[in-house]
Amino acid sequence: MEYTNLGQTNIKVSRICLGTMTWGSQNTEAEGHEQMDYALAEGVNFWDTAEMYAVPPSAETYGTTETIIGTWLNSRGKRDEIILASKISPELPYIREGGTDIDRKNIKLAIEDSLKRLQTDYIDLYQLHWPTNRNTFHFNNGWSYKPKSTDKAAILANQLEVLETLNELIKEGKIHHFGLSNDSAWGIAQYCALAEKHNLPKPVSLQNEYSILRRRDDTDVAETCMIEGLSYLPWSPLAMGVASGKYLKDATPSKARLTHNETAKTRYSYRLTENVEKATTGYVNIARNIGAEPAQLALAFCLSRPFVTSPIIGATTMEQLKTNIGAINLKLDEATLEAINEIHKTYPVPF
Repeated sequence: MEYTNLGQTNIKVSRICLGTMTWGSQNTEAEGHEQMDYALAEGVNFWDTAEMYAVPPSAETYGTTETIIGTWLNSRGKRDEIILASKISPELPYIREGGTDIDRKNIKLAIEDSLKRLQTDYIDLYQLHWPTNRNTFHFNNGWSYKPKSTDKAAILANQLEVLETLNELIKEGKIHHFGLSNDSAWGIAQYCALAEKHNLPKPVSLQNEYSILRRRDDTDVAETCMIEGLSYLPWSPLAMGVASGKYLKDATPSKARLTHNETAKTRYSYRLTENVEKATTGYVNIARNIGAEPAQLALAFCLSRPFVTSPIIGATTMEQLKTNIGAINLKLDEATLEAINEIHKTYPVPF
């Protein structure tokens, strides 16, 4: 395994991050424990979760993934070997009686509940799952994006309240650092500027969707992260498994999210378009030409990007987990990267 710093901190994180959101829905507690055991044995010390997991989100599965991680931490006694990341997830009606905002009150409530479920005294990286006072263009909202508010003063006042609250939690030892998620270059820049102005902690990371099939952050967001010193953590680096090629030619693999779960099938149907099929076929052919698994090619591509710290992998089977972690050993040469870019030029935004 390879390691690098988390943002501008001295914390060393593995260049593969273990995603956990299937635990409690597609995976049982025992399967989640097995994945954690294997990942740690392979040197993956960076794990990501959120209070709203498992997915697809529901009142029935809310908090289940954190609970599964908590039982693993309690039984294994290896908390100090893990860099653990979680998130406050707003705007869900069954959380905090509809507490929709990321503000002082909801942050304080959310952190206490997460710590209890995780059976730990602290979270290494606490992330804001998505902005609540500006909307987010992630989750395929970019095609019809409209800001919830353009009241800059109100937005900055909320961000300052968030920073002050997170600073209190850092001083209390309940979190060590904080990060952003599903945010924009503008949002990152404002948090950083406010932190510097008021001598408050800066965000150390950004978790956005990024993959070989979805490269919208290649420009302004990437530049902002690199200049401000934030680690970029791609979620869905396999585009929900699509980049592995397993859905090609209308395949319906068992237990796969886009075929196994009716809610997910409807919600994420836009990921299985004609252009996605064509682009994915091209990337799968590149992988075959270099003797690599398509999933490993997609992950190795993410790892080759200069702004990427750790792609967040997920798996429903041990075979998938082993393949994904093994991507750390695949290094793409210039010819392969150029071949990837040629397909990207033809299908720059396939979904």
